[in-house]
Amino acid sequence: MTLRTIVEFPHPLLKQRCEEVVDFDAELATLLNDMRETMVEAEGLGLAANQVAVGLRVFTMVVPGDGEDEVDETSEIVELCNPRIVGRRGEIRFEEGCLSFPGINEAVLRSAEVDAVFQDRDGIEHRRSFTDVAAVCIQHELDHLDGVTFLDRLSPLKRRLAQRSFKRMQDARRFDDIEDQRAAVRSAR
Repeated sequence: MTLRTIVEFPHPLLKQRCEEVVDFDAELATLLNDMRETMVEAEGLGLAANQVAVGLRVFTMVVPGDGEDEVDETSEIVELCNPRIVGRRGEIRFEEGCLSFPGINEAVLRSAEVDAVFQDRDGIEHRRSFTDVAAVCIQHELDHLDGVTFLDRLSPLKRRLAQRSFKRMQDARRFDDIEDQRAAVRSAR
């Protein structure tokens, strides 16, 4: 397994609809294994393929166990290929973050329960219901596969403010990286 680089906004793949999976082969298995490892390493609850620069309709997600919303040793990692939501119930406002927008969190209104149909890594179709955090996660990741980010779910004003904040954080990280490189060059002399 290999850790993959998580792309950040405004990477163009984050705004494009991903292609259906048609080949359930070793290449897909490798992608899913890498995505699992990358998601766990980044401490994310979900990771869509386009977040690792692959334009396929697949994502991995953590489903909390024991009917709780907390991620712990009872949690499971689920892989969803060609997912579709076929039922929605209730509403929940949830403070979402995103591995492609590190440091940005915003409250988004989502369905509290969803029914999904998806295929596993072998192409076998499943139907499953998700609630609370898992329901929010599947909607968030499915949005990614459709080229929609969680910021697109905000009001125009909140979206602009969040994007400005994210840009400032990116600029600050770049400045820190440049300073680190300069320090390394000075110490190498």
